Amino acid sequence: MIRRCVVVGGAGAVGRLFAERLLAGGARVAVADTVEPGAEPGGTHYVRGDVTAPGARLEADLGHADLVVLAVPDAVALAAVPGLAGVLRPDALLVDTLSVKQPVTAALRAHAPAVQAVGLNPMFAPALGFEGRPVAAVVVNDGPRVGPLLELVGSWGARVVPMDAAEHDRLAGASQVLTHAAVLGFGLALDRLGPDMGRIREIAPPPHNALLALLARISSGAPAVYRDVQAANPEAAAVRRELAEGVRVLADLVEHGSEEDFAALLGRLRGRLGEHAPHYRDLCARMFTSL
Repeated sequence: MIRRCVVVGGAGAVGRLFAERLLAGGARVAVADTVEPGAEPGGTHYVRGDVTAPGARLEADLGHADLVVLAVPDAVALAAVPGLAGVLRPDALLVDTLSVKQPVTAALRAHAPAVQAVGLNPMFAPALGFEGRPVAAVVVNDGPRVGPLLELVGSWGARVVPMDAAEHDRLAGASQVLTHAAVLGFGLALDRLGPDMGRIREIAPPPHNALLALLARISSGAPAVYRDVQAANPEAAAVRRELAEGVRVLADLVEHGSEEDFAALLGRLRGRLGEHAPHYRDLCARMFTSL
């Protein structure tokens, strides 16, 4: 059972998500951040401090916690790990919520091999909540608190998906880096084309409306979050190159290939979806009905 926990970065959206759920489960929650939270979840107490150089009050809270959640940018978490190893209780559990797992996994195993640790990555915007949504889980240093914590996240309604750090970063590259880069590239092309957006709204078919909705969501989000996805993942540069190459191949095929070549391209892409193609066709139909 988690009795005392510290959510570092608790003023942010991901930190608040965890703080609220832990508080609802009866834990005593300290929200630690370098900035004042806009509104603390009721029942928490706020500690202003830098986890990379904690003062006496933050260090005391960290030293008494059953669970410490690092809901901070990658650079902050990596800088904090060596110092945390000497502050945490021997039986405490450290959780990171980073969108990239290989660097923090290596740092934890190098500097804090005795600290129970697990990396969680909620694969959704925090405002949507855990219910019915995937949370990638990378067990870094196993121990008696790890399994119950994963069960707790599952009890919040999340689908906990176990994987190792390398697989996490490969899948995040394909599912996050590629997706965001494609949407942002679409937005940049649209900006260069300069159409009247009012007129576009009048005539846009559902696929275009879906991309505009994604563009509006990403461009209205926290820049640091979306930049971290593109900048921190070791797979990101290769993923963006593949996206650019895909557009080049498409242009070459349309300009120099035949109708049969184009049909073969669609067949190849349909084959990549494999047995999952009917699921995604049905999902698209439901989405477009709503649009």
